[in-house]
Amino acid sequence: MWRRLLQFLCLTLFLTVANPGQAQEGFLDVLVVKVKPEKRSEFDAIVKKMVDANRKHKGDVWLTAETAYGESNTVHFTSLRTSYADIDKGMEGFFGAVSKTYGQAGAAKLFQDFNNCISSARGELRRRRADLSSNAPSDPAALAKLIGESRWVRTVMVRVRPGRTADYEAQLKVNKAALEKAAMRVPTLIAQSVAGVQGTVFYVSSLRSSMGGFDTAATPLPQLLGEEGYQKYLKTVTESVSSTETIINRLLPELSNPPEEIVAVAPDFWRPKPAQPKPKPAEPKPKPPTGEGGTGASKKQ
Repeated sequence: MWRRLLQFLCLTLFLTVANPGQAQEGFLDVLVVKVKPEKRSEFDAIVKKMVDANRKHKGDVWLTAETAYGESNTVHFTSLRTSYADIDKGMEGFFGAVSKTYGQAGAAKLFQDFNNCISSARGELRRRRADLSSNAPSDPAALAKLIGESRWVRTVMVRVRPGRTADYEAQLKVNKAALEKAAMRVPTLIAQSVAGVQGTVFYVSSLRSSMGGFDTAATPLPQLLGEEGYQKYLKTVTESVSSTETIINRLLPELSNPPEEIVAVAPDFWRPKPAQPKPKPAEPKPKPPTGEGGTGASKKQ
């Protein structure tokens, strides 16, 4: 979707879609931008204009999150696409909505203003791996509920050594089987890099309604896999993984344009009402005039 915006602004990608009504397989279309600290207020205002345009003209939909634990001033725009062709469809909806709202010249200025607020951008395409995910939602309604109730996303990025992808995938399938037999079945969603990053990266994500939700974790792998299974796991990780990185992102409803299925789960969060200005305090009533030696009434007497 965002390649056309790259041509338009000499930028990479821009926004993305999260549509739980799509199939469980497909792609995550992600744009990661680094916002200039002094431009954050302006950046938020620009994205809000894009949100309003797409809501008004039923254009594209997307989720936005900022990194709370990780590199500061990093914002993620994340989408779900069923295919490469679906990227075109989302792109057309997005640009069509912005152009209808602001005109071509106004849209061009809006995109340029966005470009001026960031120091870098990187577009990533990730394939959703339902075959590796554990305790994942089984249907679109369950996925919408999981996302709609979430406020935080923790993602572990696992970078795999060249030639060891199959070994690591096999271990993830072993982990999946064990996690889905556990008493505490915590959803874990896995995606794999397709484009936009060097090498092969797996993204292991968990969604929670609060930070405190991360205190409730799945049963530890040593307990699930047993001594022999866990030793095999450690051997595979040592031989197959070059590095890992964990980040925690906070979802931003005011900069997101989620589909109605997600909004319906928690409308007060996803569609917050604008803050109403506080009413001005009533002016005090003027006191009656007074004269020397008493009130006006007594003076008249």
